[in-house]
Amino acid sequence: MENIREFFGAQLRRSFVPLISALRWLRVTPNQITAAGTVLNVAAAALVVADHLIYAGIVFLVAGCFDMLDGALARLAQKVTPFGAFLDSTLDRVSEGVMFAAIAYLLAVEGRSIDVGLVVLALLGSILVSYTRARAESLGVECKVGLMSRPERVILIAIGLFFDVLPYVIYIMLALTVFTVVQRVVHTYRQLNKRKEQGGFVER
Repeated sequence: MENIREFFGAQLRRSFVPLISALRWLRVTPNQITAAGTVLNVAAAALVVADHLIYAGIVFLVAGCFDMLDGALARLAQKVTPFGAFLDSTLDRVSEGVMFAAIAYLLAVEGRSIDVGLVVLALLGSILVSYTRARAESLGVECKVGLMSRPERVILIAIGLFFDVLPYVIYIMLALTVFTVVQRVVHTYRQLNKRKEQGGFVER
């Protein structure tokens, strides 16, 4: 799964090269791209609240492209910074939060109270997917395993918006985010145990 994700990611980044070069020539910074992507995600969430799901899906996918552009631009312009990575991760959580809140609102208006609760759990799951990777990497463990990272979540939500099947998308996302969190916990446990056995880890 990780290899497939990296392959498609590489193909998309290659197609963005002319645009990235133009952005660099215009002196657009990666952090500006990150902020613009967040604004687009907020706009997509507003369109969901207004029940314009097709338009919301289009804006949401464009925002997802911005999420790829900022990192690619940072690497090309040699502007990869710790703060840039921090800002990107933080605003990603903001973007997901507002979109899930908009979906929850739409389902609440439709009287689907149970589905609203599941949206909250799906949001928690998506946050935990990101958190488990960040926490594992802070311990020196690479943790990219799992089925439901951010690109997959973006694609699933976009499908839900385009085909007006958001409740079913939430069910799938909740199940797969929980599974991904378990995958990452197990992976990190095994890697830390392996390091401990090799004498390279000190318990604290």
